[in-house]
Amino acid sequence: MSKVTVVGAGNVGATVANVLAHKDVTNDIVLLDIQGDLARGKALDSWQQAPIDYYSSKLRGTEDYSETANSDVVVITAGIPRKPGMSRDDLISTNAKIVSSVTTSILEHTPNPIIIVVSNPLDVMTYAAHSVSGLSEKRVFGMAGILDTARYRAFLATALDVSPKDIQAVLMGGHGDTMVPLPRYTTVAGIPVTELIGADELDAIVQRTKKGGGELVKLMGTSAWYAPGAAAAQMVESILRDENRIYPCCVKLTGEYGLDDVFLGVPVKLGKEGIKQILELDLNEAEKALLDTSAEHVRQVIEVYNKMSA
Repeated sequence: MSKVTVVGAGNVGATVANVLAHKDVTNDIVLLDIQGDLARGKALDSWQQAPIDYYSSKLRGTEDYSETANSDVVVITAGIPRKPGMSRDDLISTNAKIVSSVTTSILEHTPNPIIIVVSNPLDVMTYAAHSVSGLSEKRVFGMAGILDTARYRAFLATALDVSPKDIQAVLMGGHGDTMVPLPRYTTVAGIPVTELIGADELDAIVQRTKKGGGELVKLMGTSAWYAPGAAAAQMVESILRDENRIYPCCVKLTGEYGLDDVFLGVPVKLGKEGIKQILELDLNEAEKALLDTSAEHVRQVIEVYNKMSA
C-alpha cells in the first residue's frame, strides 16, 4: 500500500492532501505540521468529507516525523507564503532553512522517498532539497510548470470562450517572471492556438501568465493555494499510478538543452521511479534564448543561496 506525506498544513499543503484524497490513489495520507493540532484538524475535516464526496483515502495529521516513516512520496509545502511587495527571491533565507530541515527530518525515517518541492522560491528550494538529501535527481524535483501552464490555459480558455479541458500547452524555465511559455506548442483540441487568437492578445496572455502568482498575491494578500495544491496532487497521482504523464517539472539538468547543473522547468515523463525521462524539445533560436535567460536568473538565485549556506 502506498503512503504519501504532505509537509505543511497551510493552505497549499491542506489542499494537496484534500485533492489527493479525492483521487483515491492511496489509503494513507499523512499531513505534518509543526502545529500538530492544525494538521490533525484539517486531516479530520477532510476525512469527514469522505462520506460526502465518496472517497476512501484516510488522512491523519501529526507533528511527529516518525509517523512519516516509509513514505513513497513526500510533498514539501512548508515555508512562509509570499506577501504583497515581496519577490520570490526575498523568501530564500527563511524558506531554505525550513526546506532543508524538513528534508533532513524526512530522511531520518524514509531513506529513499520521491520528494516534490512546492515551497517558494521554487527552483532554488528544489536545489536546496536535492543538495541536502543526497538523493538521485530523478527523485527530487519541483512543482511549478503544471501550475504555470494551468494559469496559461485558463487565461486562454477565457479569451477563446472554450473549455480548458481542450487546451494543451508547454511551458519551460524558472518559476517566475522569466518563465518561458511556448505558443508554438500550444493547441486547442489539436488546433494551433496561433490560428485562433491574434499575436498581440496571445502575447498579453503570456505576459499575464508570467506574473500570475503576483496577480493573486495582490488580490488576496497571500499566495494561491487551490491550483498549486491540485497541481502537486496531480504529480503524486502520476507517480503512484505509474501513469507516465508528460508534465513540465523543475528538474536538475545535466546537459539537456545545453544547460548543466541547474534546476529548471522542462517537460518530463513522470512515473513510479520519479523522473523517468527528460524530453528535449527542438527549440528555435528565440525560444532557446529565453530559456537561457531564465536559466541564468535561476543560477543567480542559487548563488545567493549558496553564499547564505557557506
